[in-house]
Amino acid sequence: MLVFAGLGNPGAKYQNNRHNVGFMAADAIARRHSFSPWSKKFQGLISEGTLGGEKILLIKPQTFMNLSGQSVGEALRFYKLEAAALTVFYDEIDLAAGKVRVKVGGGSGGHNGIRSLDQHVGNAYRRVRIGVGHPGVKEMVHGHVLGDFAKADREWLDVLLDAIADDAGLLAKGDDNSFMNRITLALRDKLVPTGDDDRPPPKAPKQQSHIRQARPQQPAAKIPESGPMAAMLKKLFDKD
Repeated sequence: MLVFAGLGNPGAKYQNNRHNVGFMAADAIARRHSFSPWSKKFQGLISEGTLGGEKILLIKPQTFMNLSGQSVGEALRFYKLEAAALTVFYDEIDLAAGKVRVKVGGGSGGHNGIRSLDQHVGNAYRRVRIGVGHPGVKEMVHGHVLGDFAKADREWLDVLLDAIADDAGLLAKGDDNSFMNRITLALRDKLVPTGDDDRPPPKAPKQQSHIRQARPQQPAAKIPESGPMAAMLKKLFDKD
């Protein structure tokens, strides 16, 4: 059995916040794979189903973000599971909006939900970091994550959540790289920037002036094969 946890804050006030994208991912998975109706347990909402041949417990902690570890830790202890059985979906301001990265272990990066999980279950669990972008300055972070996604964000967000739901079975199988690749391809197919390609656009070819264009192209000078000039060139370039 595996546990998939989506992080967020309970209540209608927060449901469209960037901070609640983990809840959104859990809901998308439950809908796509016909999981059981949500019910209350472990200080959270849970739903059960199967992904990639594995039994999955989906959980959305209702303890508010900062105490997420209480709920998830209770579920892991009940089923006698180690942290390695846990996958967590949450918002990441240090990733461009729409970009997704998966890793096992690491620090909290200032995310209070992850900090709480680390305190209750350790840090050896899989993290699905969903980029929501950074507002630019530290003082604006709180308002940014607790603000709703803009209407324009739905263009990439709906595609992203659908892709997460479609390919969640790869996470259950431990194929994290394929999962990330599928997400990236899904977004690119919809012409949504993911921030993966940071290279500057190629420069346009330099246009010739009308004067240069008007001149007939001169034939290349023919290099002599014999005579004094050929001997000098041979000596200069040490040709055999």
